[in-house]
Formats: sequence, structure tokens, C-alpha cells
Amino acid sequence: MDGRPWPWRRASASDAAGNQCVEVQWTGYYVLVRDSTRPHGPRLSFHSDAWTHFLETARRPDTAS
Repeated sequence: MDGRPWPWRRASASDAAGNQCVEVQWTGYYVLVRDSTRPHGPRLSFHSDAWTHFLETARRPDTAS
């Protein structure tokens, strides 16, 4: 990676029209999360280790809803 952030990625569970989605962007040390309907709106920032832990926890069968 050359220091530029990766492109925004849309959640695979978005609606069929591609609206009302959560998007994430990896910047190296942090993961940014935004609402696709407000690309210039507020963003949440998570350290990459915390984001990895979140994904691992969310994927566990005992935590799935």
C-alpha cells in the first residue's frame, strides 16, 4: 500500500437498490464507517485491532441473531 486509503466498501447485506448501506474504509491503522446515504456526514473510527475483534465476535455462531 502506498499510503493512500483503500476505497470505501459497501456492506454485502445492503438492500437490492444499493441504498441505505453501511460502508467501511481501511486506512492502515484505522477503519472508518459511514452511512452511504451521507458520504460527507459523520464517520465512526475504530482502531484496526478493535475492528478485527468486532468482526470475529460478530461471526461467532453464539452471537449471531
